[in-house]
Amino acid sequence: MDKDQMEEFFRMVGFDPAAQGDSAEGSKDGSSEGRAQRNPGGGAGGRKRRRGKGAGKTSGGKGVGSFLDALIPEIPLPSVSRKTIIIAIVVLVLVIAGAYWWFHPPINIHSADTWWFVIIFILLPSFITFRSLSRAYRCGTETRTQNDAKARRFKWLAWIPLAVLVVGVIGWAASYSIWPGNAEKYSSLLALQDCDFASDIEEADYDTIPVIDRDSAVLLGNRTLGEIPEYVSQFEIESTYSQINYQTRPVRVSPLGYADLFKWFYNMNTGIPAYVLVDMANQNTQIVRLDEPMYYVESDPLVRNIDRYVQLAYPFYMFEEKSFEIDENGTPWWVCPVQTRTIGLFGGETIERVVLVNASTGQTQDLAIGDCPQWVDRAYPSELLIQQYNWYGSLHNGWLNSWLGQSGVVQTTPGTSGELGYNYIAKDDDVWVYTGVTSATSDNAIVGFVLVNQRTADAHFYSVAGATEDSAMSSAEGQVQNLKYQATFPLLLNISGQPTYFMALKDAAGLVKKFAMIDIQRYQNVAVGDTVSDCQKTYKSMLATNGVTDGDNRENDEKKGVVRTVFQAVLDGNSHVYLSLNDDALIYDCPLPAIMEAVAVKEGDTVQLSYVEGDPTSTVQSLEVVEKF
Repeated sequence: MDKDQMEEFFRMVGFDPAAQGDSAEGSKDGSSEGRAQRNPGGGAGGRKRRRGKGAGKTSGGKGVGSFLDALIPEIPLPSVSRKTIIIAIVVLVLVIAGAYWWFHPPINIHSADTWWFVIIFILLPSFITFRSLSRAYRCGTETRTQNDAKARRFKWLAWIPLAVLVVGVIGWAASYSIWPGNAEKYSSLLALQDCDFASDIEEADYDTIPVIDRDSAVLLGNRTLGEIPEYVSQFEIESTYSQINYQTRPVRVSPLGYADLFKWFYNMNTGIPAYVLVDMANQNTQIVRLDEPMYYVESDPLVRNIDRYVQLAYPFYMFEEKSFEIDENGTPWWVCPVQTRTIGLFGGETIERVVLVNASTGQTQDLAIGDCPQWVDRAYPSELLIQQYNWYGSLHNGWLNSWLGQSGVVQTTPGTSGELGYNYIAKDDDVWVYTGVTSATSDNAIVGFVLVNQRTADAHFYSVAGATEDSAMSSAEGQVQNLKYQATFPLLLNISGQPTYFMALKDAAGLVKKFAMIDIQRYQNVAVGDTVSDCQKTYKSMLATNGVTDGDNRENDEKKGVVRTVFQAVLDGNSHVYLSLNDDALIYDCPLPAIMEAVAVKEGDTVQLSYVEGDPTSTVQSLEVVEKF
């Protein structure tokens, strides 16, 4: 490449060596006319002399600055009046203020949305403007005379946006667990306790077991709304459906919302008149009418939109996923958790505060997480708690171990259809997130399961080897494969001291038809029934058959009678003794070796039985021969 070609290349990228020389030896006022007078004719020798002098003057500018000059094209900065500049600034401020009101991003250095806004709308324009001004004053233009002092000033100002960007990049990199000490910080976000399942989880109360999942609750809620014609024409049910404990009952609640923009305009002065409540145990559904309507809802497009309202009220807070709840008096509230980033700029998310918003009045309460009232059930979003446990499971032995040795590395079990696998249980009048825990290889077995309180983030781990939820669902569906029912994601119950999966079996229309209970440790043992009570009786009989007793004879039936028939059989490799008594239609199953006394029983003997009634057989818990025949 010859000299002319090189000069042409530099001009294409916005870097003109001839212009650089001219700026170095212009007239005293720096004008192009002065330079022309100093060198009339502008021959090749003159250009060469000026380039040599300019090169000596600007040699210190080589490197990053020259490279940036070459990359950034020169943008003409027109000469405008001061009045025009003021008007432009006012318009720009109004546009930015309107955009902020509409999009309401948090004003917080830990917010990724804030950083993108700053980079796109502040840092990048500022950098380009300062670099262009620096070049204009260094080289001189038709509207700006050459001024080395101003050129240096704008050159240094151009480094400020780059410095801010570098700070953001360092903060982002500092959020990674690879940095020393970060793995320990991530793993300690969730305080985990090892607990005993049988003593920590109370026996299931069959009147309060949630027998339907969220999809079924949505189906029931939509059908109930259809029974109120004046609501159907104006409102629809929001998709929130938060699961909470309400007056000791497991329920899902969701507010009504404006059906569309025109319905909002027509009803905005009267507000939202009701919310839907679905009892997940007895499947009763009702539309709860409010004495004081709700105005602060998701479907309001303007001032009373709940997201915009709470964010503008607390502009420096980063809000997590909110939930709709009702207190013990049925008053509707929005629970808005406040994010806190504890590692670097963007890592180690947790919740330290909660803002409560009365959906009717707009009254707000800003509370520390420890000051939340008892009725609040969802201060910590479910998926955040699952993420925090996974940080613990992978990093509690260090970052390097999480990648190489993987000693003790565990993770929560995956769900179905690409979603996280978890469910909820009621415990101590709080809602706890439940999920299984499996090894790092994600096989079909669990090493235990974890419960996390959504109000306090207390976490309990129970060491139990067994089947994953997905395997249990497949096992339950196999029992009714001719009916093609689909199992819901399992709920964790304590049945006779045994951790048990409980799930509903739904038909193609989403209606619950049957129920199933599966022993987590022996998931081939599946009990199915048309009602929860029938399923429970069959399951407890199955446990007794396997030598598992509930340790609480108060729930067992007692019977004394004369043995009418006795015979032995082997089922699935297990030996059983079956008895029948005079004047009794029940058949009593004595599993061996749990009830060895049954081997010596003969027809005509009088026996005292403790048993669990079932269908078709009742499982004997204990047997005593009172009188020999």
